[in-house]
Amino acid sequence: MPLSMVREGEPGVIRRVGGKEETRRFLENLGFVAGGTVTVISRSSGNMIVNVKDSRIAIGKDMAGKILV
Repeated sequence: MPLSMVREGEPGVIRRVGGKEETRRFLENLGFVAGGTVTVISRSSGNMIVNVKDSRIAIGKDMAGKILV
């Protein structure tokens, strides 16, 4: 399921990062790689704050939809 559907506080394992090559590379540089763990910290107005590789990152709902857990 896409990361945008994961509940707050629930950890998930990243299965695949979709989208165009440029988008995938951008997300992988932020730490969203297959096999990594990601936890949704909070949601606000369609944006999300997630914890990945001991860093908190804010991403939009559209980007979160490209990350499958």
